[in-house]
Amino acid sequence: MTSFTYPSISLMELLGYQFFQNAILGGIMAGFACAWIGLFLVLRKEAMIVDGVAHTAFGGVALGLLMGVDPLITALGISTVSVFGMSYMKRKGLAESDSAIALILAIGFSTGLIIISVAGGFSVDLFSYLFGSILTISRSDLLMILILGIVIVAFLMLLHRELLAITFDERSARMMGVPVNAISAMFNLIVAITITLSIKIIGIILVVALIVIPALTALQLRVSFSKTVASTIIIGLVSVVAGIIISSFYNVAASGIIVFTMVLIYLATAALVRVKSR
Repeated sequence: MTSFTYPSISLMELLGYQFFQNAILGGIMAGFACAWIGLFLVLRKEAMIVDGVAHTAFGGVALGLLMGVDPLITALGISTVSVFGMSYMKRKGLAESDSAIALILAIGFSTGLIIISVAGGFSVDLFSYLFGSILTISRSDLLMILILGIVIVAFLMLLHRELLAITFDERSARMMGVPVNAISAMFNLIVAITITLSIKIIGIILVVALIVIPALTALQLRVSFSKTVASTIIIGLVSVVAGIIISSFYNVAASGIIVFTMVLIYLATAALVRVKSR
């Protein structure tokens, strides 16, 4: 039976290692971008899109490994197609939101399983994308994460007011001349990028937690929108960094610790809010 042991290395020593620096930098960027985009998804009641697209990205990862190209690139392509596919089905009345998500998820995941069987079964690389492997991200992975993160943050900063208008009152936004369709299309693309960004950090299976839980926690505080955004980002960053540090010390799964930390913060916040409201 495995038991925990006290870490034999200090945090300062860990910071001297390249793999740990890559993990911290990648985790900070992912936590920042995912928490912010997650807030808009929760407010738009589209959180489960993340789960559907993430599982569809499994097919993209499998395709990339089979073709010998960067799986994140093929995952981004498949994620983009799936999120626009869901949007098209809802817009044309072909399926309700949850049904569209279920259909796209089934197509993507089954395609991934077919590709895996053709390739001869699961590999260690594939498992790292399923469950995350932030402590093993390379320089090239880090560069891609940073580029995608910058794209996400730039989009949110430049179109912050328009996104708010569309999120809270789409009809009024159209009357004010906001290009709702164009911005919604760009938002869908950003969602696909966000999910791809998260895969290497926390894995396909738990990516929905990284994007959704910080927003759910911050919304319980019932503060102004700007403070909610700040709280969401702080919760995401604290959880990711804590997960990386603890997993490095005790050799446990970083993705599990990250999500567990988020859940603890969520429960503590919920308890605190209830106590104060009495």
